[in-house]
Amino acid sequence: MAQTALVVGASRGIGLGLVKELADRGWEVTGTARSADGEKAIKGVANGHGGAVHVETVDTADAASAESLRERLAGRMFDLVVINAGVSGPSKNPRTVTHDEFSHLFITNSLAPVRLAELLAKQVTPKTGVIGLMTSQLGSVEQASAGGMELYRASKAALNSFTRSFAARHKEAGFTTLSLHPGWVKTDMGGPNAAVDVETSVKGLVDVIERAQKDRKDGYFDYKGDTLPW
Repeated sequence: MAQTALVVGASRGIGLGLVKELADRGWEVTGTARSADGEKAIKGVANGHGGAVHVETVDTADAASAESLRERLAGRMFDLVVINAGVSGPSKNPRTVTHDEFSHLFITNSLAPVRLAELLAKQVTPKTGVIGLMTSQLGSVEQASAGGMELYRASKAALNSFTRSFAARHKEAGFTTLSLHPGWVKTDMGGPNAAVDVETSVKGLVDVIERAQKDRKDGYFDYKGDTLPW
């Protein structure tokens, strides 16, 4: 019987790449998008890939939309849930950012992913299940010595903190919780000069996830499997 995965934020880039990689490995995958164009992109993966691919719609930043997804998925269990939603945010600093810009960035990058993880926690397979939240190496407080992108860094640091608390609170549930850094990837967000292509990133990420199914170890890992400092 095929393993089942839910990939949230799967209409392009890393999320769509994860759907392809998981399907190629024989997983049954449900990918989510926010728009009809995104749904079309995910449906296109179904042709030529090994596992079954399904589509759902959700806007993770909208609490009502997230709750609606949970209701539609009621009764289904997943071996893997990856929450990939995020934005780069404004190129500003704490003095110049507006309250609305700050709120949008932190709701999208920090609150919304963990809120959705909370909603779906009971639908993750105990013992061997994995929840992965897509973060960034830039969320490491210890490594924030170079400066720059401080609003984005702070939003991912907040996500990391939420994720560690989430893992501690759900420890008895038995699933593994991962904070995942995909690398600096050639996507719309990462840009054409990024160091890693999507295929390399997602292959590494799925390797990390499948290893975690056996090791049962929460943590903060990059796509190469290296542990990152919080």
